[in-house]
Amino acid sequence: MYHGDVDPSVKDDFSFMNIFKQGVFWAVHVACLLALWVGVSWVAVAVCLALYVIRMFAITGVYHRYFSHRSYDTSRAFQFVLALLGTTAAQKGPIWWASHHRHHHRHSDTPEDIHSPIVHGLYFSHVGWVLSSQFLEPRLDLVKDLTKYPELRLLEKYNVVPPILLAVAMFFLGVWLEHAYPSLGTNGMQMLTWGFFISTVLLYHGTFCINSLTHLIGKRRFPSTDSSRNHWLLALITLGEGWHNNHHYYPGSERQGFYWWEIDISHYILTALSWFGLVWNLRTPPERVYAAAGKLS
Repeated sequence: MYHGDVDPSVKDDFSFMNIFKQGVFWAVHVACLLALWVGVSWVAVAVCLALYVIRMFAITGVYHRYFSHRSYDTSRAFQFVLALLGTTAAQKGPIWWASHHRHHHRHSDTPEDIHSPIVHGLYFSHVGWVLSSQFLEPRLDLVKDLTKYPELRLLEKYNVVPPILLAVAMFFLGVWLEHAYPSLGTNGMQMLTWGFFISTVLLYHGTFCINSLTHLIGKRRFPSTDSSRNHWLLALITLGEGWHNNHHYYPGSERQGFYWWEIDISHYILTALSWFGLVWNLRTPPERVYAAAGKLS
């Protein structure tokens, strides 16, 4: 594990795990080309989009706002349910994800930031760091509040299992629909391709664009110590994460769209969950944050 400044020029090692990780990542991308052979149906596209939204929430509303920033509270049981949902996004476990994200906030847009486009360039900030052998392991010193839970450590250890099970479930869903509702025009391979491979690749790059593009395009409302920016389109794609300058100025807030016109779908979902008592204590920006925005507008 790399502990100094991030160096995109460092040659990745040729360990089995790193080669395997990179191979799987690109294989998922190549598998999207199966759509040329399996075709498309409205039900396959609907499942693709549904799983994109569900798993994007699992990354933005769970891995990011809960495990990384603890911006709301929940029970230990529902914490595990949320963590399990997050692993289906195939972006490793909550311990790995939160540890590197916390490190990013400590060093945002400095040489030690793991995905700064300002310092390390667009490709490395978008996807290069994910594939780098420098970041195979979590930074355990930053997530002691998470490693105390044995169920989260177990989920971290076997984080590849849920996405594999999801892929298998997509295949058999397609097989069942082909026999039960042949008029839908789908089958196992089509549902696997659209419901898992294409949905996952879209999810990857939707997530990664926050690391890269929201430090390059958009507007700055607050004078944060980095180059973070707000962008409405990226907020729509990522269910609210595009209000990135808001977030970097006050990362403790559960809602990242600080105003009613800033669409933040993850916030709306978490608010709905709070109505059922599944989450609570959703943190909001204090008045001083709004006062600072007023002075700067």
